[in-house]
Amino acid sequence: MSTPPIPYRRNVIQPMECLKAGWELLQGQYWLFVAMALIGFMIGSAVPLGILMGPMMCGLYLAFFRQRRGEPIEFGTLFKGFDYFANSVVAAILHALPIFAVVIPAYFFFYVGMIVSLTALGDEPGPAAAIGVFLSFAVFILIVFTVIVVLTIGFTFSYPLIVDRRMQGFDAVKLSFKAAMSNFWRLLALVILCALVNAVGVMLCYVGVFLTLPITYAAVAVSYEQVFGLANPNEIAPNLPPPPPRFD
Repeated sequence: MSTPPIPYRRNVIQPMECLKAGWELLQGQYWLFVAMALIGFMIGSAVPLGILMGPMMCGLYLAFFRQRRGEPIEFGTLFKGFDYFANSVVAAILHALPIFAVVIPAYFFFYVGMIVSLTALGDEPGPAAAIGVFLSFAVFILIVFTVIVVLTIGFTFSYPLIVDRRMQGFDAVKLSFKAAMSNFWRLLALVILCALVNAVGVMLCYVGVFLTLPITYAAVAVSYEQVFGLANPNEIAPNLPPPPPRFD
């Protein structure tokens, strides 16, 4: 017997509302979430390809969803993400490999092409050659950055789906891409807003970013609820707007 598909809404994400509701979600537990984000980031960064980052993200989203439902949370909730270890690692690897597959060959061919071009132009290339190399580098950076942004947006809901709907890693990634592409421009606006908030944290001697990370992650958790709603909606605490009642 096949599992019925999980519905999602299109073009419903409200970026500013996500940030506002994300901040409200942290009230009363802000410093706990700061500690969880800090330790989660440190542990997740210790191993390449997101092998540990996946479980840490699952633990963080699990804490957000428990907070949203009014359930008790503690620092150890972060490590409950290891309950989803296999599926979170699948999602993390599926996220990392395409980026590596694009970035590494792109850098290789770009630098080889640049060296060949400069060699062909001789020992004293003119201003036009220098401008050409600069423009090529700018276009290259723009293309790579665009690919990374699109992939990152596509994976936005992977970990929340694994935690909230207990989906398999590959299935969560597929559904995340479908829902994210159906809300692409609104998600892009949310990503830009979150980047600006985190940039403020970076300017505060860099460590300030750990004060803003919980806010931006909470905003993503709110955007997930706007698109999918939360499982067991009757258990949701009334401190935030209820999930959308109608799906496409």
